[in-house]
Amino acid sequence: MEWQPDEQGLQQVLQLLKDSQSPDTATQRAVQEKLEQLNQFPDFNNYLIFVLTSLKSEDEPTRSLSGLILKNNVKAHYQNFPPLVADFIKRECLNNIGDPSPLIRATIGILITTIASKGELQTWPELLPQLCNLLNSEDYNTCEGSFGALQKICEDSSELLDSDALNRPLNIMIPKFLQFFKHCSPKIRSHAIACVNQFISSRAQALMDHIDTFIESLFALAGDEDCEVRKNVCRALVMLLEVRIDRLIPHMHSIIQCSAAALDVLANVFRDELLPHLLPLLKGLLFHPDWVVKESGILVLGAIAEGCMQGMVPYLPELMPHLIQCLCDQKALVRSIACWTLSRYAHWVVSQPPDSHLKPLMTELLKRILDGNKRVQEAACSAFATLEEEACTELVPYLSFILDTLVFAFGKYQHKNLLILYDAIGTLADSVGHHLNQPEYIEKLMPPLIAKWNELKDEDKDLFPLLECLSSVATALQSGFLPYCEPVYQRCVTLVQKTLAQAMVRHANTHTPPKVCGHLLVEHLIPKSRALIWSWSPLFCYNKKLMPPLIAKWNELKDEDKDLFPLLECLSSVATALQSGFLPYCEPVYQRCVTLVQKTLAQAMVRHANTHTPPKVCGHLLVKHLIPKSWSLIWSWSPFAAITASTLLVRLSTRC
Repeated sequence: MEWQPDEQGLQQVLQLLKDSQSPDTATQRAVQEKLEQLNQFPDFNNYLIFVLTSLKSEDEPTRSLSGLILKNNVKAHYQNFPPLVADFIKRECLNNIGDPSPLIRATIGILITTIASKGELQTWPELLPQLCNLLNSEDYNTCEGSFGALQKICEDSSELLDSDALNRPLNIMIPKFLQFFKHCSPKIRSHAIACVNQFISSRAQALMDHIDTFIESLFALAGDEDCEVRKNVCRALVMLLEVRIDRLIPHMHSIIQCSAAALDVLANVFRDELLPHLLPLLKGLLFHPDWVVKESGILVLGAIAEGCMQGMVPYLPELMPHLIQCLCDQKALVRSIACWTLSRYAHWVVSQPPDSHLKPLMTELLKRILDGNKRVQEAACSAFATLEEEACTELVPYLSFILDTLVFAFGKYQHKNLLILYDAIGTLADSVGHHLNQPEYIEKLMPPLIAKWNELKDEDKDLFPLLECLSSVATALQSGFLPYCEPVYQRCVTLVQKTLAQAMVRHANTHTPPKVCGHLLVEHLIPKSRALIWSWSPLFCYNKKLMPPLIAKWNELKDEDKDLFPLLECLSSVATALQSGFLPYCEPVYQRCVTLVQKTLAQAMVRHANTHTPPKVCGHLLVKHLIPKSWSLIWSWSPFAAITASTLLVRLSTRC
């Protein structure tokens, strides 16, 4: 029969736990004496595990404290625990390793590890198999709790796990851990790496049998978005350099990237405190005659830019000319890494007088954009786009020179680098704005862009990056884009019609919503065409081809479809451009907008009535999406909007 607590005894234990949290010295002394008395009763430990795992009505700190007291009892008296008590504690630990509370899961994991450290790995044969099986649970808490316990066991008992005494469970555990390197949860990924890392220095055979898979998995995680994952990757690589450098040599360009990523993390954590440790080494690296060493120094300087910028400022006037000179180095790798590092300091460069650093840097980067090495071209073009974002109108005096270079690159670049070139041109247009609207600049820039636009087929995936570039250019040129807008406009109409037609055919054949085509239309084609609409209003007003498919798409989408809001945003731009020309199409759009506002408000009020809290989600939907995207339409819909919609929208704006 399963042990059950006596109610009076349980209340005594709970009071003891409450008292133990008191800061009063006399109370703490009394608690310690009471604990010594209660430890004379074997089933006192049953009460402690019961509070930890089963008494979920208690607060988490009290439950966790119960587990920590039990852990101390295990460390001091486990050999005196009756077998029934020990078995009950072990069973409760495994049954509750997936507790919803992270604090309770961690406490149970510590308790399991403490029991295991008392020699129980040999006499608790079901522990490791059951923890490994629980890793497959679809419940996140169970998986994370089991991994937390396994990580602690691996840290405390690494040698025993690789011994014959336990029949070498690592042969099963290592492949199991490697499977979780790709888990969707960063916490699970971090646990998995940390578990395997415990067996690198000892060269555990089970790990050596899977060393290539392990290393490949580490490099796949080098750029992980979670800093704890990246830290564990760095720890693994440092240890592998000592024990299996032979396996790392084929991955040296990736090791460099991982090291740079690690430095970036350290710089962002320790900030300028890191510099006293780095600067003595850095100067020797940057000015070293061996190009490989110099390249590593330039990489280090770029990696610490974000975290240590303030501390680096006094050194930059001396370092910047050297870095700019490195753009002319004989080695392509030095030139490319110098481009990247200089882009990391672009904000500082533009804060200085233009002739001191901006002009020399811009001149050399433009030369590197036309470099004979494709890798250098890519790095230089990306770096120049970053410089454009920082410099903005500071580049206006140099526009002719810049455009000459970028236009010449059209004839030099191939597929991959062309995409980066589109981005650089679009960023330039966004940065200098209307200053680009000069006849000499338009004559240089537009012919190659239009030629490339006409060259690409409708199904070419490069068409969308080019369309995005053209939308930025059209916004900057304003009326200067009008002579070129008709072929772009006509093709956009054709693309919208074609995409909608494909969507309708697919819908007719499968009887399911054409999500892919709809996503292509709403998320890519329409948004990237929006900026062009402002330049096309004379054409748009007299062209009847585009509105019917847009209205058809509007009618097809359901109220809850997330694609409805981007389409509404497009329609608001069209309505603003067409003004009275939009009137024939506005009634169905207007009526649905009013319905959507009313429905969203009703949902918000119901939620508010049920929860007595402000309807934040619905309010955000109204204020950030529906109302702003409907507002511009109202100006074109005065015959329909009248007082009702205006009053409604104003009321919603003030309430939500």
